[in-house]
Amino acid sequence: MIGNDWDYILKEDFESDYFKGIISKVEEEYKDNICYPPKDLIFNALKLTPYSKVKVVIVGQDPYHGEGEAMGLSFSVNEKVKMPPSLKNIYKELYSDLNIKRDKGDLTGLALEGVLFINSILTVRKDNALSHKNIGWERFTDKVIKVIDQKDEPVVFILWGNFARSKKDLIKNPKHLVIESAHPSPFSAHHGFFGSKPFSKCNKFLEENGALEIDWSRE
Repeated sequence: MIGNDWDYILKEDFESDYFKGIISKVEEEYKDNICYPPKDLIFNALKLTPYSKVKVVIVGQDPYHGEGEAMGLSFSVNEKVKMPPSLKNIYKELYSDLNIKRDKGDLTGLALEGVLFINSILTVRKDNALSHKNIGWERFTDKVIKVIDQKDEPVVFILWGNFARSKKDLIKNPKHLVIESAHPSPFSAHHGFFGSKPFSKCNKFLEENGALEIDWSRE
């Protein structure tokens, strides 16, 4: 299904009736409507960041619904499309926090560093946010968060905005760090996102726990 250790970790889920039901609904949606991301990128976050490599989890809500934007990673967009306002604000905070300047919208390099950019809902209809809210993806991605919570190695969960923060109850392991703040959207970034320094806090925690820091500049 994925091509790495997630296949073993989530084996029960992939073989379950509920997951087969999700896939069936997704097939129908992609046949009858324009949907994003492209089918081969629906599980891109899991493909790029194997379970054994996860050090940071950044939770999003659902994929971008504009043409050519979504690529299977929360907050990330294909290089050739205009950078969304939330990602611009994430980069502003990164520059303010660690003096790192990024100008490409594709976050693949960070996914390879061990940052799992997981949306709670993995698909969406074109121009229709949250249109796949009731397909069942949340049950699956909640399971992803729960199994990461079981890791012995320290993990940082970064929760931006009320939706992501609602996942905090799934994180029970005291070994892990939860960093939460307002969403980077222009509507809320000035209410607690800017100045929250999530990137330096994340790296400080990883270093203190004997893990390699994330190279937030990696393209």
